[in-house]
Amino acid sequence: MTDISDIEPYSDQDVPQVIDRLINDDEFIKAIGQLKFKGWFTPLSFILRPRIRSFLRSKAQVIQTIQDFQSAVEPQLANVLSRTTETFTVSGLDHLNPEQSYLFLSNHRDIAMDPAFVNWALYNGGFHTVRIAIGDNLVKKPFVGDLMRLNKSFIVKRNVSGPREMLQTYSALSGYIRQSIEDGHSIWIAHREGRAKDGIDRTDPAILKMIAMAGKPRNESFEEAVRAAQIVPVSISYEFDPCAPMKARELAMTERDGYYTKRPDEDVQSIAAGIMGWKGRVHLHFG
Repeated sequence: MTDISDIEPYSDQDVPQVIDRLINDDEFIKAIGQLKFKGWFTPLSFILRPRIRSFLRSKAQVIQTIQDFQSAVEPQLANVLSRTTETFTVSGLDHLNPEQSYLFLSNHRDIAMDPAFVNWALYNGGFHTVRIAIGDNLVKKPFVGDLMRLNKSFIVKRNVSGPREMLQTYSALSGYIRQSIEDGHSIWIAHREGRAKDGIDRTDPAILKMIAMAGKPRNESFEEAVRAAQIVPVSISYEFDPCAPMKARELAMTERDGYYTKRPDEDVQSIAAGIMGWKGRVHLHFG
């Protein structure tokens, strides 16, 4: 298989070094400070920065593995869900086997919360958490990439040029997904590139073709390769979308100008809004 060490999730042995790097990352500390203290952080940053670092170092002492990291994040996610959702309901999970690995092919409405809700449902249903496919546009800031790869995310390179590079990139991605499934690691991947900002969920056939590419070296047909991937469709529905104003702005400007240029921190702002914004009733269906 092509070397994918630059895109795959971190392993347990990476955790201490990555945690230390995060604690020493000024942008990461700033992001936490602004999220926690909002407008007070900037004028009081000279006091708050060292306190945030000290707090994180104390918490990091017990984080030595990926599971430790996810266990530390779990109560924070529980707190977020209690404050930003009215109810979270799940259906279809009882038809799946906790001992089986799956490729969860999901509609996509929120950058961080779609896979977070899937992981929450799986974790509380006695399943292992998933490896999460994320676009490389989301990891332009090093601390964001570090956090996501600690959370079992792997990076999908989107801006590849030329048919040969595209073939190599997607063949490697397909092989990685297939190998993960065979090794007992479930995968979450969106059924199209980017979120459905207009609310229309339509699977991109290119995603299915990419998934099936792993079958070519095995002389499998398209149908055999797709079947071997153990695909489970996943659908998530939010009563309220915290990012709706940002999505509407992008759609309106694209309609008016024929294109849309994202602001440098727009994806990070969307992640924060999606996490902290009110979502009302949320339903997740497997199968």
